Amino acid sequence: MLRKLYSWTMSLADHPHALWVLAFLSFIESSVFPIPPDVLMIPMIMARPNRAFLIAGVATVASVLGALLGYYIGYGLFDIIGKPILDFYGKGAEFDVFKAKFDSYGIWAVLIAGVTPFPFKVITIASGVLQFALIPFILSAIVARALRFFIVAGLLWKFGEPIRDFIEKRLGLVFTICCVLLFGGFYLVKYL
Repeated sequence: MLRKLYSWTMSLADHPHALWVLAFLSFIESSVFPIPPDVLMIPMIMARPNRAFLIAGVATVASVLGALLGYYIGYGLFDIIGKPILDFYGKGAEFDVFKAKFDSYGIWAVLIAGVTPFPFKVITIASGVLQFALIPFILSAIVARALRFFIVAGLLWKFGEPIRDFIEKRLGLVFTICCVLLFGGFYLVKYL
């Protein structure tokens, strides 16, 4: 099923309304959909590198709006919608343990999940369940998603096809390194 969704998503990159499709995909990926927007962003940017940062901006805005939907699902619709979504991603059975760990990390968890391959929708739903303060949630989602999408866009804009293969094969590694650098910077600022 995921392979069919992936192939369908890739085919959308050539659509005349690809930016709208990207916005929709970015929106639903933050709350329910399993395929990340990167699979549509990458071919769109490769086809039109001069629009790389516009494409990243659309993905960021739509993803943050989708994160608000995920938050609402966790806050008000957890039993009806949120629990089945978490079960789909294999997080339902261990959600209470996850929730306790997540609660102790707070907004840092939103930042980490927003830039790594961890399913962002799990974090947005958990944020709603735990009723995190909405403004810090929104700000951390903006920072995380902008980092993720603008790094991909910038690399593709600057290096083109060679970096595409690297990103597609090592997306998780790229964003894990970004997280380490991000938190290393915060650590240095806090303790130096």
